[in-house]
Amino acid sequence: MTTSTRVSARRLTKRFGDFTAVDGIDFEVRAGEVFGFLGPNGAGKSSTMRMVGATSDRSGGELSVLGLDPSHHGTQIRSRLGVVPQEDNLDLELSVSDNLYVYGRYFGLPRRQLRGRIAELLEFAQLSERAADKVDNLSGGMKRRLTIARGLINEPELVLLDEPTTGLDPQARHLLWDRLYSLKQDGVTLVLTTHYMDEAEQLCDRLVVMDKGRIIAAGSPRELVDRYVTKEVVELRFPAGQARRAAPRTDGLARRVEVIADRLLLYTDDGDATAEHVASSTLQPVSTLVRRASLEDVFLSLTGRQLDD
Repeated sequence: MTTSTRVSARRLTKRFGDFTAVDGIDFEVRAGEVFGFLGPNGAGKSSTMRMVGATSDRSGGELSVLGLDPSHHGTQIRSRLGVVPQEDNLDLELSVSDNLYVYGRYFGLPRRQLRGRIAELLEFAQLSERAADKVDNLSGGMKRRLTIARGLINEPELVLLDEPTTGLDPQARHLLWDRLYSLKQDGVTLVLTTHYMDEAEQLCDRLVVMDKGRIIAAGSPRELVDRYVTKEVVELRFPAGQARRAAPRTDGLARRVEVIADRLLLYTDDGDATAEHVASSTLQPVSTLVRRASLEDVFLSLTGRQLDD
């Protein structure tokens, strides 16, 4: 593990009885990057994060976090981490600022130092005007930003975020992305899990795609799209039950065709040309959409199903 590496895993495995949640995976997180674990629920993402966070022992393989072995140096690692759990576990009876204060005291931060740190984090989370409010009165997006601010109280070298925007509306998600991007600009190393394709594409420098406990692809979002799918996708929507019957009539129109519920996905390097061929064919879709290929298409290509199946 080099000085520019924050996390290194080799053949990392986690078992629960006869069930293997993480099945011998390899990955490396570099300093200053946003690294993502992308995959459906049950893929092994959260189990991996708990091992990295030194709160769950590995069943096999090698793991180094901040140059230390979590099996022997868990306390030291946790003191240098920021952790943002999937579920907000804030104290609803305390004020916004008191939630940060209590958490800072857990890390042994002096009271005088904490006052300045809390002011910085409230500004970062855009919650300065809500400092005295009870947490129970905050919106979901505000609570999420406060949870992230709390995870930064100890000025961590590495921040772990488990499904950071689950349950948020689009506006709150984009505001949170902005906050995370500002952390990246400040040189903070972020590791996140997500099942949102757009989130991974927006935030991650590199990512791994997980399914059934294994890593099935790794690279930057753009590299994965270039490697596994075409540049563009033409989506043809049909009345219920007709998409599969229409699929044979797309022969020769695209490099690959997928049937998804009421849609046909035509994978092509020239979406406009393919759409024109569709218009002049016997196909009669309800609607036609040309779009850029995404990580959703990568997952579909690799597994034969959508991410939320």
